[in-house]
Parts: sequence; structure tokens; C-alpha cells
Amino acid sequence: MLEIKAIGIGGIGCALLPFLCRYLQYSGDKARITLIDGDSFERANAPRQAFTRLGNKAEVKARELAQEFENLSLRAAPEFVTPENVSRLLKEGDVIFLMVDNHASRKLVSGHAATLANVTLISGGNDFTDGNVQVYLRREGLDLTPSLTRYHPEIAQPQDRNPAELSCEELMAQGAPQLLFTNLMVASMMLNAFYAFTRDRLDYSEVYLDILENLTRPVSRPV
Repeated sequence: MLEIKAIGIGGIGCALLPFLCRYLQYSGDKARITLIDGDSFERANAPRQAFTRLGNKAEVKARELAQEFENLSLRAAPEFVTPENVSRLLKEGDVIFLMVDNHASRKLVSGHAATLANVTLISGGNDFTDGNVQVYLRREGLDLTPSLTRYHPEIAQPQDRNPAELSCEELMAQGAPQLLFTNLMVASMMLNAFYAFTRDRLDYSEVYLDILENLTRPVSRPV
């Protein structure tokens, strides 16, 4: 069974998860998907996030998806990923979709992935009209692609903090403005990378994108 962990159920997560679930349901692949997020949906997020009701994002979205995709196993972990729980949440062989908006969490997840022998980590993020997708693959204890921190000093030395360390007021203040269309493009590029990975056709480690230029640029870097 494919073990998938989706971290961060915000703008990118809301765009990505329904299509991932639809693909898995009708492809016949057995999958268990765990949604991980300690944040709650608020009406102010409605322009780029789709939830049927208020509440913890992981719990609400897992319940919505489970009702629509009955062949899949969906679970919720209503918590932020922290140094204390990362080894409990992320395991050997996981396929991880990382869709957070802070570098501290990216560094934490990438660092933990580096301790696993086999893991697939697909990370997406964006500013207002541009962004990137990184793919970190490890097999038999070896890096096949660079970690998230290898070529990104802003992730290796984050200037922000893990959301678990922030108050509700700080969480609201930390969120930078995002655009629905850019979230959609990042989600699409992450799903493209996942599909290429499942077909053994993934030959890049990062994709840069810009919606104003209608541009995507794949990059392959040495480990």
C-alpha cells in the first residue's frame, strides 16, 4: 500500500488533494493518505482555500475527501510537524507532499527525510505569482536528488519559525498574500512530478514557475 503524507492543507493542498485522490481512486492503486496540519480554516482564507466548514484543516479536508473517494483510506493528524513528532509522522517508504509556507518546516522535514533509507519528498511553495517545486529522493540510504537545503540557503538557514511555536496572532501575521492561480500551478507541477516518479520518468530535481510568464523551467542539479 502506498503511504502518502500531505503536510500543509492550505492553498496548494486544497488544489492538489482532490486530483491526487481522484487519480488514486481510479488507477486502482491502494493508498493511505494522512493529512497533517495544526491550523484551522477561517473565512479569510476562502479566496484560495476550499473547505465546507470551519475547523482544523486536516480533519475537515480528510472528512470531505473520504466521503467522495470511498476506495481510499484517509486519516487526519491535526498537528504541525515539529522536532518532537516528525519521526512519528513521517516513516520509511513514505511519499510526502510538503505544501507549507515556511522555511523552518521545510528544513525540518528535509532533515528528517535525510535520516530515512527510502523516501520521496515533493515540496512546493510560491510567492504571489511565482514559485518552485523540489523533489528529494532517497533510495537504499543514498540521495538520488539534492535535499531541499542543498542549493537553497534560505531553507538551510531559515529566518522564520515553525508554526507550532507561533501564537494565533503570529500565525495570521506570518502568512504572506497568495494567489489562487499560483497555488493551482504549483499543485499541478507537484502532481506532474508524482506521476513522472511513478512511471520512473522523473529526470529533474526542481521546477521553477511563473504564472505571468506562463513559464515552467525544470532543473537537474548534482547531489
